[in-house]
Amino acid sequence: MTRMVNCVKLGGSHEGLPYKPFNDALGQRIYENISAEAWKLWIEHSKKIVNEYRLDLTVKKSHDVLKEQCDEFLFGTATNSTLKLDDVPEGHAGGHKH
Repeated sequence: MTRMVNCVKLGGSHEGLPYKPFNDALGQRIYENISAEAWKLWIEHSKKIVNEYRLDLTVKKSHDVLKEQCDEFLFGTATNSTLKLDDVPEGHAGGHKH
């Protein structure tokens, strides 16, 4: 049987994720409140963030930035909703200036 959630991103009842995407509080919130369809939208958006800011996902700071952006994208609740170069590990900003 398919697990349904009331998706806060798309609104209404949609099929939920079959797993928690992160093993923390954010992962639990996503599992309970975000549909599989909305999660797919985040995955596509996250690729753009990783590529644009040349995030090195072997560095914890990059994961922290990406999870903050995930929170903002899905829930609109991140404390710092704009990705700034200060948030990107040194040498991984891709030469972008704001």
